[in-house]
Amino acid sequence: MTRYPKKGKGTKWTQKELLAIPTQWVNDTLADGDGLIGEVRVSKVGDVSIRFKYGIKWQGKKCWYSCGTFPLNDISSIRNQRDKAKELLKQGVDPRTQKHIDKIEAKAEQQTILEQQKKQQQRNKTFTDLFITWIEQGVVRQDANTELRRTFEKDVLPVIGSVLIKEITEDHIRTVYKTILARGTTQNPRERTVVKLAADMRQLFKWADMRQPWRSLLINGNPALLVNEKQLISADYTEERDRTLTPEEIQTLYKLIQQEQDHYNNATNKRGIKLPLNPATQCAIWICLSTLCRIGELLMAKWEHIDWEEGIWFIPRENVKATRGKKQDHYIYLSDFSINFFKRLNTLTGHTQWCFPSKDNTNHVDIKSVSKRIGDRQVKFKDRTKPSQQRRHDNSLAVGNREWTPHDLRRTGATMMQELGIDINIIDRCQNHVLAGSKVRRHYLKYEYKDEKQQAWAKLGKRLEEILALSNEIL
Repeated sequence: MTRYPKKGKGTKWTQKELLAIPTQWVNDTLADGDGLIGEVRVSKVGDVSIRFKYGIKWQGKKCWYSCGTFPLNDISSIRNQRDKAKELLKQGVDPRTQKHIDKIEAKAEQQTILEQQKKQQQRNKTFTDLFITWIEQGVVRQDANTELRRTFEKDVLPVIGSVLIKEITEDHIRTVYKTILARGTTQNPRERTVVKLAADMRQLFKWADMRQPWRSLLINGNPALLVNEKQLISADYTEERDRTLTPEEIQTLYKLIQQEQDHYNNATNKRGIKLPLNPATQCAIWICLSTLCRIGELLMAKWEHIDWEEGIWFIPRENVKATRGKKQDHYIYLSDFSINFFKRLNTLTGHTQWCFPSKDNTNHVDIKSVSKRIGDRQVKFKDRTKPSQQRRHDNSLAVGNREWTPHDLRRTGATMMQELGIDINIIDRCQNHVLAGSKVRRHYLKYEYKDEKQQAWAKLGKRLEEILALSNEIL
C-alpha cells in the first residue's frame, strides 16, 4: 500500500510525520515526490525504519538507487542523495557506480588518515612506551624482570618517562643518574645503583636501535652510549664487593643468633620479646657458607634434590644463576657440617616438597627474602628514611664494620678454601663457575673432580666446626 503525507499526494513527508509512523505500516510504501519512495520496516524489537530509494533508468532498464535509511539518515540528506543521482544521470553517469567509487575513495581517505594518525602516534612515543615494549618483548631476567621494573619505575620513569623518544638526549640520561646520586648518603652513595642502571639503559637503547619504530625515532643516535657514568661517581668506587667474614666475625655471628634464639626460648612470657631470626634462615646462612652456593639456588631447592645416603645436593641448571647458554647442573658433596644443618632444616620444612616453602607451600619463598631479613638486622649500614612497620629494623646481625650479605658468605667460604690450600681450579668448580679457556677443552675433558671437590667441602666443613667450637652432637 502506498501512503502519502497528510497534505496529500505530491507533498513531502515531514520529520515529525516520519517519526510518528506506526508499526502497522510495515511493508507499506511512502511516496515523497520526485521519484523518491520509502519502504517501511519494523525490527524484531519494534523499531520503525524507512529505507528510501530512487527509481532510475539506465541503459534502457529500470533500477533502484539507494538513498539512505530514516532515521539513521535525516530526510534532508536522503533527498540530497536523490538529487545527486538525478544530476549524475544528466551527466551520463551511473549513480550506483559513482556511489561505489565514492565509497572506495572515502575508505582510502579514511585509511590515509588512520595511517597519518598512526605515524603521528609513533612520532609521539615516549620513553615509557619504549620501556613497556622492551620489558615485555626485549628482555627476560631470571626474576621475571621484577627488579628491572622496580628500578625503572622508581628511578627512571618519574624523571624521563614522559619525554618523547625523538627528543631524548644524553642530558636526559645524565639527569637520571645525577638524580639517583643526589639521594645518596655517605653510607649508601648509590653509585652501584647508577652503574647497574647504566648497563640496563645501554641494553634498552641497543635493543631499540635495532627495531622500528624506535630506530627512526632515535634521530640523535643511542643517547645511553654518550654518557659515561664513571665520570659521575667517585674515583675510588669499586664495582665488585670484596666483603668476607673473618673467623672471629663468623664466631660472633653464630653467638648472636644463638643468644637471641636462647633468650626467646627461655622466656616464660614471650610477649614483647622480639622474634629471633627465622630458624630456616638460620640454616640458610650456614648452608651458604659451607657449600659456596648462591642464596637463590638454595631457596629454590627441593627435598628431592637431596640424596641423604650419598650426601649430595643436586642443583638443576634451571636454578643456577648464569647467562643463557652457560647454565650447568651442579652437584655439591655435603660435608658433615652442611648435612647437619640440612637435617635441622628438614625438621622445619620436610613436610613440603620445598626446602624453603612459601607460606601456602605451593612454591619456594621469594629468593630475596633471606637477604631482606639479614639486611633488616644491619640497619646501621643502611640509609632508610621510612622503615616498614612490618619488618625488623635493628643491628642484631651486624658484625664488623661493614654490612655482609648472603653472597658474601659464598665469597667467604671460597676464601677459606683458598686459605686451606685447596687448588683454585677446584674452588671454581665448587662454585660451579664456567671455567675459562678453550671451548674444545671444555667439550672433551669431562672429568668431574668428584673426589677433589668432596675433599674440599669436607675441609671447609671441618674448619667451620673449629671456628664455632662445636661438636657434631651440638650441631
